[in-house]
Amino acid sequence: MAAVSTVLGLPLAAAAETRTFPGGRAVNEDCAGARVGEAGGCWVVADGLGGHGGGEIASRLAVDAVLEAARLRMPASAEDLRAAVERAHAAVRAGQAAGGPANMHSTLAVLVSDGRLAQWAHVGDTRIYHFRAGRLLHQTADHSVPQMLVETGEITPGQVRRHEDRARLLRALGQDGGAKPTISAAPVAVHPGDAFLLCTDGWWEHVREGEMVADLLKSARAGEWLDRMAARIAVRARGDHDNYTAAALVVPAAEWGTGQATAAADAG
Repeated sequence: MAAVSTVLGLPLAAAAETRTFPGGRAVNEDCAGARVGEAGGCWVVADGLGGHGGGEIASRLAVDAVLEAARLRMPASAEDLRAAVERAHAAVRAGQAAGGPANMHSTLAVLVSDGRLAQWAHVGDTRIYHFRAGRLLHQTADHSVPQMLVETGEITPGQVRRHEDRARLLRALGQDGGAKPTISAAPVAVHPGDAFLLCTDGWWEHVREGEMVADLLKSARAGEWLDRMAARIAVRARGDHDNYTAAALVVPAAEWGTGQATAAADAG
């Protein structure tokens, strides 16, 4: 039997789960996927844009393209990640050329890990979070108009969620030119208790970072963490609210899930 990558003895496939919901929309244009093998795992979340079925097509093309590229080598290097994202971009462009809606695009978030190291890449406003010991260590910066305003000091990070231009993206798969992904500067060592969250804007818009931490501290497994956050969204989202999707990888640790809180839980 082939070996399976593990994190502290737990198979990577068992340490991660995904959730996706149509929200208040008739069509779910989000897509999530994963590939886990002997050398490691790859998790992907995408949010399709374009409407009239185009977003649904674009996100699926993007996820499938990344997972196909994940067959090539694990763990992935920054160059591998860039190539995988460009492959997804090319797939969306090919879909446009083959008769799909010309305005169909997609965001993308990709996490790869062999159980010892993790690295990630993203395009658009689908986010990747990395938590350790009850604190937020890393958060990707959206390729969006509100994030640009944060960087210029015109608004605070907390104002992004309700900003009138929060849906205006500066980068997306399928746009003219290359994908231009942002890739984590270097592989990050995976520690016991680490947790990674990939989620579309329909998810993070309704769950603040401090609440992500609080729900994580109460959860023993990735699925429980996702379900706690999804319950918040179900209460808060109203009317024609967006699709919401997330993938989570939680590295087991003896002290994790004991309900011990930290001051970081009040952040966000």
